[in-house]
Amino acid sequence: MPLLAIPFPMIDPVLIEFGPLAIRWYALAYIAGILLAWRYMVVTVRNTNLWGKTAHPTGTDIDDFVMWATLGIVLGGRLGYVLFYNLPYYLANPAEILAVWEGGMAFHGGLLGMIVVLFIYSRARGLSGWTMFDLAAIAAPIGLFFGRIANFINSELWGRVTDVQWAVVFPNGGPEPRHPSQLYEAALEGALLFLVLRLLSHRFKLLQKPGVLAGSFAIGYGLARTFVEFYRVPDAHIGYLSGFLTMGMLLSLPMVLIGIIIVVWALKRNTENKEAK
Repeated sequence: MPLLAIPFPMIDPVLIEFGPLAIRWYALAYIAGILLAWRYMVVTVRNTNLWGKTAHPTGTDIDDFVMWATLGIVLGGRLGYVLFYNLPYYLANPAEILAVWEGGMAFHGGLLGMIVVLFIYSRARGLSGWTMFDLAAIAAPIGLFFGRIANFINSELWGRVTDVQWAVVFPNGGPEPRHPSQLYEAALEGALLFLVLRLLSHRFKLLQKPGVLAGSFAIGYGLARTFVEFYRVPDAHIGYLSGFLTMGMLLSLPMVLIGIIIVVWALKRNTENKEAK
């Protein structure tokens, strides 16, 4: 064990318990992420300096979207985990699909859920779908940050055995010190990606070029998640798909390519629109 290995802070995953009712840190992470992302989106659409002549949603549009977003994230995240990570088990135990409180959510499923509800909501309200995608993209890292902190508290999704000085001995990860990969993801997918998108949206005013920020988020998340997968232990029932390739990499690497295509297309489209005027 490295000299300065960090003992795991024994934080009870259950914050408060009233008989059969338990309030878990994981649930609070979702609530905090959704509420703070909602407020950030509302403040952004009300900042007229960011939009120029670009049509954009109102604060009321964002308020009404919160319930849609919550359904997309929760249902998509759960179904994504079932389909991508443990389908044989849930086919044999279909009642367990509803047991969200036992864990098992997938970011990529939540992303697909959000894409579906964003498309439906934008069409129903007559809003620009790409602008809605951009707003969701700049706010998403907030939820990712809190979600990864909750993963750390739950002592799940920990990293590979290591001798780095900031290694953590997880209570259910054996006696070996491991990479706190949840904190790496919180820092990269959450804090760093938020700051990068904040710079692009507020300094470079890229909300005026619909689609660029959505593509940038896909690139940033795909790169961050793929990088951390080299330090994170893959799900035991899946393991490595081939060599060092994990399911997380398989689902994240295409995001980088798709994000690049979206950014190039959005920049070209906005340039052509400007020249046409």
